[in-house]
Amino acid sequence: MQIRDLPYSDPGDPDVRSGPRFLFWLGRNQLAGQLKSLSWGLLHQCAIAGLPLTVGLAVQAVIDRSGGGLARAGGLIVALGVLIAVGDTMLHRTAVTNWITAAARVQQLLARKTAELGSALTRRVAAGEVVAVSTGDVEKIGWFVEALSRFAAAATALVLICVGLVVYLPTLGVLVAVAMPVLALAVLPLLPRATRRADVQREKAGKATELASDTVAGLRVLRGIGGEELFLGRYRRASQEVRKAAVRSARMWALISAIQVFLPGVLLISLVVYGATLARDGRIDVGQLVTVYSAATLMLFPLRHFEEIAMAYSFSRPSAKRAVRVLSLHRSEQPSTTEDMAPSGDLYDPATGLMAPEGLFTAVVCGDPDEAGRLAERLGGHVQTEDDPDGAAPKPKAPSVLLGGVALDELPLDRARTAVLVQDKDPVLLSGTLRELLDVPSSGLVTAEDALSAAQCADVLDALAQASPDTDGDPMGTRITERGRSLSGGQRQRLALARSLVTDPEALVLDEPTSAVDSHTEARVAAGIKRLRQGRTTVAFASSPLLLDLADRVVLVHEGAVVAVGPHRELLRDEPRYRAVVTRETEDEMAALTAQEQITAPGRAAVIEEIEERA
Repeated sequence: MQIRDLPYSDPGDPDVRSGPRFLFWLGRNQLAGQLKSLSWGLLHQCAIAGLPLTVGLAVQAVIDRSGGGLARAGGLIVALGVLIAVGDTMLHRTAVTNWITAAARVQQLLARKTAELGSALTRRVAAGEVVAVSTGDVEKIGWFVEALSRFAAAATALVLICVGLVVYLPTLGVLVAVAMPVLALAVLPLLPRATRRADVQREKAGKATELASDTVAGLRVLRGIGGEELFLGRYRRASQEVRKAAVRSARMWALISAIQVFLPGVLLISLVVYGATLARDGRIDVGQLVTVYSAATLMLFPLRHFEEIAMAYSFSRPSAKRAVRVLSLHRSEQPSTTEDMAPSGDLYDPATGLMAPEGLFTAVVCGDPDEAGRLAERLGGHVQTEDDPDGAAPKPKAPSVLLGGVALDELPLDRARTAVLVQDKDPVLLSGTLRELLDVPSSGLVTAEDALSAAQCADVLDALAQASPDTDGDPMGTRITERGRSLSGGQRQRLALARSLVTDPEALVLDEPTSAVDSHTEARVAAGIKRLRQGRTTVAFASSPLLLDLADRVVLVHEGAVVAVGPHRELLRDEPRYRAVVTRETEDEMAALTAQEQITAPGRAAVIEEIEERA
């Protein structure tokens, strides 16, 4: 896989049983790139390992006063220099390619999972953690995948050099061959503690990122209540905890680095002392001593890869664990058994008893906004789940919502999204032109003009036309900034509503679609929705009397169950709980009103009886 071929047509099905298994899966899926990097790394390392031999030959040629031998040694040095340059260049190229392609694969997997779960993702994983995984964690995972082939090349080169030294000069080669495993494995006892400290650092950094993300998302509210300094102080404390954890982790890695400098130094000193003794006794030549010493010195370079792979794994393992936590989330665990069906009919939720008859405009009233959001999510086919403490797959809490008797979580994702569309309470507008915003998968029966008209977007179109003179007054070509920040809250909400209306799904679920507009506009928007969705199933979660009065039927959900169904005016008259939500009555006001009704009831009955007698 080359960088120019990205993105992947299919990033694959990852192994999400654990972080290490996910890392192994990534490396296995890049086997060709790993082998290329390993080959160039071996060329580079072996060429470096050949330098001591040529230097030793050159020294011995000078001692023997052999001009031909010196020329041959010089030629070998030049050839090895060329091989080192080529190997190093190609090793870097292939290793960086492995890094980028691995990171791209993880990002594609995360993007696919985000598209699959939709708004349910941030309900089950904090938004800050998703940001941390898709940025810093992706880089650390790519680092480990990239370092793996270079480590394999360095380890292979060390084995070859040790074998070569034993064959070349057994008296000193055995000393080097015995010492190398000790040098390579000396830091292993320290790695668990270093890994734990790295995990703590990553955990604290993730919490700080989550806090920053939540603070930025609620900055407008914080400014309104004067809470900026409070959250700024919390972030300061969180960032200081991250700094302290990073210092503790750095101290351990500094100790590991010091050991990998100290022990090789001891080896080199021992090698020089013992080799000089052998050379003085005439048991070895000076050139042989120089060759072995140079080889041992150059072996310190591949030894550094042992420290790097340990660091890469220690930092990537918690990152992979966080990525697996996101990638292991599922929309449904049930197999698809209705791939060829196009469901239509009543939308029914067995958990609450909510029924939205086919072709009608149903309004749902919930006293708890969070409960309304969860119910809207369920109607979209996202089954609420709970994580198993043993790390098993999430278990569904309630049966799936049914559309025409077909369970939504048994449908393929694209078919379920086509059948039921849920617009969140706070929809997001992506950057791009208005034409691109409304260019979404749809039935083709609703035009963009009709959707904009139903959502009462005339003033929005005028504002966009004036904001971009380059489009010759065409608002459809006007560019909308990220998240629609250049628009007011009501304008963003109406544009998002128009986008949902364009899709024309079998069932449309709207969570507070008019909460950010004034009463006059709200009434016209509600009428536009009912007119455009005539004959289509529409569910709107709202508490506004203007919208509720236009609904074909109104459902009251209280404490997770349907408790009343009927027209708005009837429920307003006969259902105190409904009246409390819609009119914002307090408990004291309800009690007083109930007592007053009980006092005046006999009088009303007498008046009615008198009227009947006169008639």
